[in-house]
Amino acid sequence: MIEKNLRPKTFNEYIGQEKAIATLKLFIKGVKKRGYFSEHILLYGPSGIGKTTLAHVIANELGGEIKITSGAAITKSGDLAAIITNLKNNDILFIDEIHRLPKTAEELLYPVIEDNKLDIIIGKGPSARTVRLTVSKITIIGATTKLALLSAPLRNRFGLVLRLDYYSDEELFKIVSQSARILKLPIDKEAIMEIARRSRKTPRIANHILKRVRDIFEENKNKKINTLLLEKLFNILEIDKAGLTNIDIKYLKLLAYKFANQPVGLETIALSLSEDKKTIEEFIEPYLIQLGFIKKTPRGRIVTQKGLKHLGINNYML
Repeated sequence: MIEKNLRPKTFNEYIGQEKAIATLKLFIKGVKKRGYFSEHILLYGPSGIGKTTLAHVIANELGGEIKITSGAAITKSGDLAAIITNLKNNDILFIDEIHRLPKTAEELLYPVIEDNKLDIIIGKGPSARTVRLTVSKITIIGATTKLALLSAPLRNRFGLVLRLDYYSDEELFKIVSQSARILKLPIDKEAIMEIARRSRKTPRIANHILKRVRDIFEENKNKKINTLLLEKLFNILEIDKAGLTNIDIKYLKLLAYKFANQPVGLETIALSLSEDKKTIEEFIEPYLIQLGFIKKTPRGRIVTQKGLKHLGINNYML
C-alpha cells in the first residue's frame, strides 16, 4: 500500500523530532551492545505526528518484527495474553492509544514489562489458581494522545517516555518533498511549501493533501504540480492559507461576529455550531490555540488579535 511506502524505515529517513530520535539512537545502541532490552518505550503527543511510524522505525533498527494492536481493540486480558504469548524474542508489541486498555489488561502488562513474566488465571471461583509463564524478550511500545489518562502505575513502568511535538513548516517541506519523490510526482518547491503551510503542522495531513494533489494532477493531465493547481485543490477542500477548514472559520466568525468577541463558554459554542463538545475541544480548538488565534479565559473563549487579523477584522469594527 502507498501508506506503507511513505513510511520512513530508518532513523536516517525519519524527519523531525530530533531530541526523541537522539534518545532512541542511544537506547538502541545500548540494546545492541548488551544484547537485551532493559527498557520499554512510551510515545505521546498529538494525533498524526508519527508515533506509529516511529514504532516501525524502531522495529527496523532493532531487527525485530512488529505486532500492532490498540487499547480499544483489547476488550479483555485474554486478548492481550494471546498476543504476547505468540511473540518471539526481539519482537516489538506496539499498543496504540494505550490509555484505553481495560484495567485487567493493563495489570496483566505489569509483570511482562518488569520481568518478562505473564500471570494467567486458570479456573474460576475457589479453585482458581495463577500460573506464571516466562514470555519472550520483547519491547513494548505504547502510544497515546492523552498521557494524563494513563494510570500512574503503568506510566511509571516505561523506562523511556518521549513526547513527539508538532512539526515546523521547514520539516514538513522535507517530508512532502520525500513523499513526492516516492510517489514520483513532479512538483515545484513553491507548491511543496504551500502544502507544508496548510498541513496543520502534522505529517499525516501533509501526506493526505499530497495524495489529493496526485488525484487532481492525474485527472487534469498536468505536466507539473504548481501553486495554480494547488489553489484549485484547496478551493475544493476548503483549506485556507493557514490550514484552517470551513468549520475552523465558522468557529472564529461565531466568536468574532455573533458574540462580538466577548468570552463564550464551550457549551454555547457547541450548540451554536451544532457540534459536540468533544469535537470542539479535541479537533477544532487545539490547532487554533497552536496558531494563537484563540485564547481560553476563565469566562470563556475569545479570538486573539492575530485571529482577528486572519479574518480581516479590526478591533474597532466589533
